[in-house]
Amino acid sequence: MSNIFKRTHMCGDLRLSDEGKSVVLNGWVAKQRSLGGLIFVDIRDKSGITQIVINENAKDELIKIAKSLRSEFVIGVKGIVRERNSKNTAIDTGDIEIVADDIIIYSKAETPPIYIKDDDNASDSLRLKYRYLDLRKNKMQNNLSTRHKVCKIARDYFDDNNFTEVETPYLIKPTPEGARDYLVPSRIKQGSFYALPQSPQMYKQLLMIGGTDRYYQIVKCFRDEDLRADRQPEFTQIDLEMSFVDQDEVIKIQEGFLKKLMKEIKGIELQLPLPRLSWQEAMVRFGSDKPDTRFGSELVDLSEELKDTSFKVFSDNLMNGGDIRGICIPNGAKEFSRKKIDKLTLEAKQYGAKGIVWIKKEEGKFNSSVNKFFDEKELEILMNKCAKGAEINPIPMKEDSTSDRRAEDGDIVFICSDKPKIVYDSLGFLRRRANELLGRVDQNKFNFLWVVDFPMFEINDDGNISAMHHPFTKPKIDEISQIDENDILSLKADAYDIVLNGVELGGGSIRIHDSIMQAKMFDILGLSEEECEEKFGFLINALKYGTPPHAGLAYGLDRMVMLLLGEDSIREVIAFPKNQNAEEPVSNAPAHSSSEQLNELGLELIKND
Repeated sequence: MSNIFKRTHMCGDLRLSDEGKSVVLNGWVAKQRSLGGLIFVDIRDKSGITQIVINENAKDELIKIAKSLRSEFVIGVKGIVRERNSKNTAIDTGDIEIVADDIIIYSKAETPPIYIKDDDNASDSLRLKYRYLDLRKNKMQNNLSTRHKVCKIARDYFDDNNFTEVETPYLIKPTPEGARDYLVPSRIKQGSFYALPQSPQMYKQLLMIGGTDRYYQIVKCFRDEDLRADRQPEFTQIDLEMSFVDQDEVIKIQEGFLKKLMKEIKGIELQLPLPRLSWQEAMVRFGSDKPDTRFGSELVDLSEELKDTSFKVFSDNLMNGGDIRGICIPNGAKEFSRKKIDKLTLEAKQYGAKGIVWIKKEEGKFNSSVNKFFDEKELEILMNKCAKGAEINPIPMKEDSTSDRRAEDGDIVFICSDKPKIVYDSLGFLRRRANELLGRVDQNKFNFLWVVDFPMFEINDDGNISAMHHPFTKPKIDEISQIDENDILSLKADAYDIVLNGVELGGGSIRIHDSIMQAKMFDILGLSEEECEEKFGFLINALKYGTPPHAGLAYGLDRMVMLLLGEDSIREVIAFPKNQNAEEPVSNAPAHSSSEQLNELGLELIKND
């Protein structure tokens, strides 16, 4: 005879319409309390919580079992649904309770090291160490359920649009893709290593060569890099590729997916088409290629106003090809005291800024950190110019979109002068941070946009050229002869990123489908013929056998779910994430291997001094 009560309902399912029904619930004890002759037990599962009542006239054995229950015991309950006298509006089942006539204890529990409630204030390290307990919380179960729904929506949508789900290998050849590979030693071929894929990029291109036409998969990717709130060593992509499409068709298909996603997850009707910004406009206006457009404070060019300045910091930068831009934070002067400005400046220095100039307008007067270099009239001119970017402007900016806003009492302006990249990065950070501190970032707003026309190449800190996306991205030209070696940095990539609220949600590009052009790209990147053959020979060779024009995109699934749920870290939407040291605290991975395992792999550990 089975010692498990066969469940009839989940703990969050029952309502007043179920009154009088005989039901069976299984779950965890959330709380037990005795009031006079009555014993109350709250039973919980992933769907919710229900109150159980054990009457004073119940069987002695049942009362004995009920009194022995403690938090997190796993139990089964049989009983009758009845209306509660004292209703609880805080829970969905608050109109009813179950009068128990039988209880079984499946397993007992020690006192847990963390409380099983959403606001337990446990440290992140403790939550991750006891993740199996943390996952019992309503919030975590909701997060996992939402992640599941997003995956199901993706599978249904792409299936409806003739995509085929195909798995690509996890054990692949090490290739340079921008981050460190996780290497897996081969026992059969000692001295050789597999790599865990940073993305399925080359395999999905091979699938297009193989005639799959439209491919997708929800796939794990691996990058051995330093961690942050939206980065993990292993992460999940919704990855896809299409044949015989251009950028407009890729974007149209993805906008259909995003519209379906927002409707089913958030109940929001997304207006299509989504706005598009060139990379250049995004950087000039927002200081970022993933701009947050929920608020204004756009960057404003001050080079013309300061071309004849006697302030040496500004004049020297302009003379050396630098940039001077400012942002206006409306009604922010009072909030940003000297102490807070100093803190903001220190944070901006992480982006390369050597300093930040500020100007305030208060009671009709202009005050600044550079008062001795500028008179009040000059400060007014600078503030009025910056004030034109204070409000939210159309995306993208129309030719006739001009603002006549002037500096108002309470405004504060921040100005940065340096190399263009430092100016963009620093002011891009400041506009976000200042508006966050002022509570002007609407968490219920979802602003999508596409960023297109990225530079094909960029200069690294070491002076070498690298691909801004990856070396398989097609430049916006049709003939190799059009590539000007002397002006290679002006070349635009046929690439596109989808951005949501200042976060890159996904990115992709039109791929190179010509073996000669692909070889040319590798040559520009400084790869020798031998390196190309060793690392990418199989792809270059495959391109020779009839390759369709193709394009693709990959979404960061973890980031997507994080943003939809309003979480601050992707750890909140991953069942068993790594901590800041790339450790999985539940199992204590990574761990040492035995000498026998190392010997089988032909490996020997060398201790660094």
